[in-house]
Amino acid sequence: MNDAIRPEGDQGHEGTAALRARLRHVRWLGGGSGAGKSTIARRLAARHGLRLYATDDVMPDHARRTAPGDGPSLEAFKAMDMDERWVDRSPETMLETFHWFRGEGFHLIVEDLLRLPPEPGVIVEGFRLLPHLVRPLLAAPGQAVWLLPTPGFRRAAFDARGSTWDIARGTRDPERALRNLLERDRLFTERLRERTRDLRLPAIEVDTTMTEDDLAGRVAAAFGL
Repeated sequence: MNDAIRPEGDQGHEGTAALRARLRHVRWLGGGSGAGKSTIARRLAARHGLRLYATDDVMPDHARRTAPGDGPSLEAFKAMDMDERWVDRSPETMLETFHWFRGEGFHLIVEDLLRLPPEPGVIVEGFRLLPHLVRPLLAAPGQAVWLLPTPGFRRAAFDARGSTWDIARGTRDPERALRNLLERDRLFTERLRERTRDLRLPAIEVDTTMTEDDLAGRVAAAFGL
């Protein structure tokens, strides 16, 4: 595997600088689950003539492309049944061991982006855009922003999609599984809040008082669109 496209690795100053230059046309929209990333990214891409790259859509492909040695947490997750994944472990353990939260496969996102032409620009969106992995790739301010949903907003978003129970109903104890999932996602959002603050990266708090128009406007302003 090419270490030149591993921002989390020790690639040296020249490697990082080269990546920044090659990804100048990319805008990164990260955040917690249920924050509205996909909706806002689609809206802005259509309005401004940008290409959309949704990291959720490529997760199955990236799971296949990840060698066992590069994805130990992914391999452990694949070996579990639904109860082991969502019922039998604490939300804290689920947070710490979930492969995408650990940055596994992030280099494949970068590989995909490098294959795209520089025109038009790209909006890449998804929870897999961890602040400490994205920050080294930013050539200029305004290339990245994270959406931080409140628990109420996140639950309302899942309910509106009709996807609230999709994972949980596949377990022996759907109510416990859902509680675990919601708490894990809350902890993940808190981690994003801390990381964006510590790294001085832009973040937007998203609650139930914010309209889609408001959020789209704030993200567009953060991106300088």
